[in-house]
Amino acid sequence: MGNRVNSRGSSITGGLFIIAIGVFFLMFSLHPDWDMWPIVSRYWPVILIVLGLGKIFDAFQIRNNGAEGSVASNVGAGSAVIAVIGILVLVAMFHGGKVVRQEQSQAIELQGAKSVTASVDLPSGTLDVAGGAPRLLDAKLKYRDRDGVPQVNYTVGNGEGTLDINQDSPSHTHLAGSGNDWQLRFADAVPLNLDVNIGAGKGDLRLNGMDVSNLNIKLGAGQLNLDLSGPRKSDLHVDVQAGVGSGVIRLPKELGARVHASGGIGSVRANGMHEEGDDYVNDLVGKTPVTIYITINGGVGHITLEQR
Repeated sequence: MGNRVNSRGSSITGGLFIIAIGVFFLMFSLHPDWDMWPIVSRYWPVILIVLGLGKIFDAFQIRNNGAEGSVASNVGAGSAVIAVIGILVLVAMFHGGKVVRQEQSQAIELQGAKSVTASVDLPSGTLDVAGGAPRLLDAKLKYRDRDGVPQVNYTVGNGEGTLDINQDSPSHTHLAGSGNDWQLRFADAVPLNLDVNIGAGKGDLRLNGMDVSNLNIKLGAGQLNLDLSGPRKSDLHVDVQAGVGSGVIRLPKELGARVHASGGIGSVRANGMHEEGDDYVNDLVGKTPVTIYITINGGVGHITLEQR
């Protein structure tokens, strides 16, 4: 009987805890501009105080009510969790928890480079890459001030341009979704090697029309949309390292394509392609002067290969 009573108390606590966590994430889904980390780092002693009061309440319940009190032996601690969540949310609402969004634009000229190696490092957020720029790069970088100011650096040496786009992000992690939204437009005719690193978020890379020879993508968690359709002047080598998430890769029907997928990917749907050993290939492999080679190494997720 005593074990059943304790089980009832534990189930109540578990329910309260789940409710508190649900309310926590709901509030920050509805208000992505709130930044909790500065609030938590400043007021964390309040968490200990409230939890301690909850445990004291539980102890009095057990001492005064015996077995009946043990039914609620953890209710005080569970209620304290809800109280802490409420306190943090209220502080975020009324004590400067809202984050200011900033925006900057960058225009980079080619400066005589014959080819360019570009590196994009986005800790979290949304990355939108496409061609069509009248110069090497036109960039619109939206960010939250607490995420750090994006940095764009470009140098040219021996006819080779080196472009580096990153963010000097503070050491803390945001509990709400990041406000980073980077839009990058590159020149179509410039030979380009592109490295993209997204810690968490969404990558939308429309490289049709761009002269890209090598593309390396690292995505920690999130979604990848990669459009490689359209004509190409030379072979394209793509390496994708992905964590938890999903991806859609669009390939041109008029070019040969070979895709190698490994590393525990959840599933691969290859429309219009067939399996050849560990690879997925289309009917034009070995029959066109230009071929697209893709290697995908990922964890849990779903990959869709489309031809257009």
